[in-house]
Amino acid sequence: MTHLETRARPMNSRAYFITATGTDSGKTYVAAGLLRALQARGRAVRGLKPVMSGYDAAHPEACDAAALLAAQGLPVNAETVAAISPWRYAAPLSPDRAAALEGRRIDVAALTDWCRQQIAAHQDVLLIEGIGGVMVPLDETTTVREWMAALGLPVILVAGTYLGALSHTLTALAALREAGLLPAAIVVNECNGAGVSLSDSLASLAPHVGTIPLFALGRDDAAGLQTLADFLLETTP
Repeated sequence: MTHLETRARPMNSRAYFITATGTDSGKTYVAAGLLRALQARGRAVRGLKPVMSGYDAAHPEACDAAALLAAQGLPVNAETVAAISPWRYAAPLSPDRAAALEGRRIDVAALTDWCRQQIAAHQDVLLIEGIGGVMVPLDETTTVREWMAALGLPVILVAGTYLGALSHTLTALAALREAGLLPAAIVVNECNGAGVSLSDSLASLAPHVGTIPLFALGRDDAAGLQTLADFLLETTP
């Protein structure tokens, strides 16, 4: 495991890192929804998607970063996508492999420093959306978990309701705890076509997460996203 220097976040920053149990659990839905909800509360909020794979340069409007830009009321084009997502790769693979296919390698120290600069420069709420799940590789020795630990931000863990999501969620939580990361919240997001109900997912998960706040989000759940946004504002120093 690569060692990345861990620093305390700037006191003027209200920043969160949004991660997930895996791809397609709903990170972008939650991040974009929070951006809208926080703006509705009058907050100067910004969203970043520093690393993306599966990026089609001919169609920047189709990527996850585009959803964050649109949620902020910003134009979506190649330049605005690049501004919030500097590390972009074409192959829809883990970022280490997507970068390798292009003869590139993610400089994780540079990635971490870029995020720290964004945190220091922004005076209100900043959301950083990760890529894939907690343990997705960024290079040969570093995963998203080490990136999060180096930034030292409160973590929001997004989980789905598909069959198997409970095990994935508890495994992700164990990995976070092993690195000294305790999520500020776990968000259970109702998946399209899920075979497990939102209520059953919450009932099974609740006894295993201790005092970590649990939030449930249904499809197009603006009210649930507003509740989550208010919680973040109330608990942020």
